[in-house]
Amino acid sequence: MARLKKKYFEEIVPKLMKDSKYPCIMAVPRLEKIVVNIGVGEAIQNAKSLEAAVEDLRTITGQQPVITRAHKSISNFKLRKDMAIGCRVTLRRERMYEFLDRLMNAAMPRIRDFRGVSTKSCDGRGNFNLGIKEQLIFPEIEYDKIDKVRGMSIAVTTTAKTDAECVQLLREFGMPFRKEE
Repeated sequence: MARLKKKYFEEIVPKLMKDSKYPCIMAVPRLEKIVVNIGVGEAIQNAKSLEAAVEDLRTITGQQPVITRAHKSISNFKLRKDMAIGCRVTLRRERMYEFLDRLMNAAMPRIRDFRGVSTKSCDGRGNFNLGIKEQLIFPEIEYDKIDKVRGMSIAVTTTAKTDAECVQLLREFGMPFRKEE
């Protein structure tokens, strides 16, 4: 069992039930999935860049990424419908907890000038979104092997009903939130 999953069931659930007075264990918010997405705009001219992004995402998550395609044509970007423009991975169960653990404890401390993530990154329905500027913060990525620095977006979907519940859940997991006045 993943370290964070064990922590959730042994420590976080009892604490949240006591603090927020949930009627039963099933009412306590939990993680549903984590979606990691890399948009590769230069894939329009250079198909190799998409392959490199797929390989980076596979290395980071330990799962085969899905190629994302354009929904509609945009002439200003020389983009046609169904062109490959990125890749994404949906993590659930054990892999989700392992990835969140590595993100919070190995990757985030390696970000330069890191002051914590904003609590305002929630979407109003209990989901949390995070943007990362470079894939180099993950220890699995070797600096010499990359062709270009790429950013990624990470969406954490929870069963929380409000942003406050989502922030409380992620804070219990150990998400380094910024001290906001």
